Amino acid sequence: EVQVVESGGGLVQPGGSLRLSCAASGFAFGRYEMRWVRQAPGKGPEWLSNINSGGSRRYYADSVKGRFTISRDNAKNTLYLQMNSLKPEDTAVYYCAASLSGMTYRGQVTLVTVSS
Repeated sequence: EVQVVESGGGLVQPGGSLRLSCAASGFAFGRYEMRWVRQAPGKGPEWLSNINSGGSRRYYADSVKGRFTISRDNAKNTLYLQMNSLKPEDTAVYYCAASLSGMTYRGQVTLVTVSS
């Protein structure tokens, strides 16, 4: 059974940090390109970052470049998103997705709220 489970969301003050995790099972995680996406209230999905299967190539949306870092541990089948210098506009539900040859798996979401 394929499972993709995000965790690490919560309430944080502006300027704070959070690290999201995405634990995967039931598929060959190490072969899949992974990405993080978020959706703010009343808005459509926003792609944030991609990382290739080996972790050597990473791409970021301009909105998070320099503040967020994507990484993965293929030995643990886990994807991460380190989020620093958080802003109120980062408030959204976040989720990860795995893609390979047209197949995509995505998990539930984790809520991040940035507020004082």
